Amino acid sequence: MKRLVDITCSFVGVLLLSPLFVVVAVLIKLDSPGPVFFRQKRIGKDFRPFRIYKFRTMAADAEQRGAPITVGGDKRITRIGRFLRKYKIDELPQLFNVIKGEMSLVGPRPEIKKYVEQFKTDYEKLLTVRPGITDPASLHYSDEERLLASSTTWEDDYLRKVLPEKIRLSSGYVDHHTIFTDLRLILKTITKASHQ
Repeated sequence: MKRLVDITCSFVGVLLLSPLFVVVAVLIKLDSPGPVFFRQKRIGKDFRPFRIYKFRTMAADAEQRGAPITVGGDKRITRIGRFLRKYKIDELPQLFNVIKGEMSLVGPRPEIKKYVEQFKTDYEKLLTVRPGITDPASLHYSDEERLLASSTTWEDDYLRKVLPEKIRLSSGYVDHHTIFTDLRLILKTITKASHQ
């Protein structure tokens, strides 16, 4: 049932949002040189790696110029990128990851290999389900970039404070998720993004 909802909602979402996708693609190309989409290797269900899709919100060489975590005020973020991030529009291409079966609409957010390896025991549980576009941790830390921006040791803070709490929240989702909790989380995510 969960997979059926994922596929149906993702196909409908891509069809309805296709005009927005075209506009965003044009704005990204006008704003800075580089590809429209950003792809990054993440760890998926059963520890299978996959490439996550996002609209590019940073300079094309951002991965070579800094850490994989982005904080508020990061100079690698483009002008249009700030807008896309604020309203979570940059996450919409992950609908294609859902269609491909690499992600779900709702599930623990996928992390990069470096961080998964540091919390491998926890991820042995979290990665029994497909990672998702949203989950309780995503909603709780919707302003994560701003929170980390105030820290001078933001990657340490992410690993010592933020990520363990996100894992705890995601673990609760894995234990108790139903199709109804998924629908509720999707509605909360849409509502929160529209009120940013």
